[in-house]
Amino acid sequence: MKDLQVINKKINDLTLEIEQNYPELYQYLEENPITLPSPDTEGLSTKAFQEYLESLEELLANHKENKLYSTISETSKHSSTNEFRILTDKN
Repeated sequence: MKDLQVINKKINDLTLEIEQNYPELYQYLEENPITLPSPDTEGLSTKAFQEYLESLEELLANHKENKLYSTISETSKHSSTNEFRILTDKN
């Protein structure tokens, strides 16, 4: 049961981080519900919680990577344009 409590805390912490720092991503959490075993099964499935935690971590990692790539692309576009302006202004 201790493992389940640790995983649940990580899920709560990660969800809070997403809510506070990535509100554009938070809306997708409702579309990604965790499917828990019914109470008739043998206890709560630590595996189900672990899989949900991993899906949250992957969602956030992909979002950060895409956001970083977009920032780099935008910076690169503006940098190239500014370099072109500098070069043409000198002539």
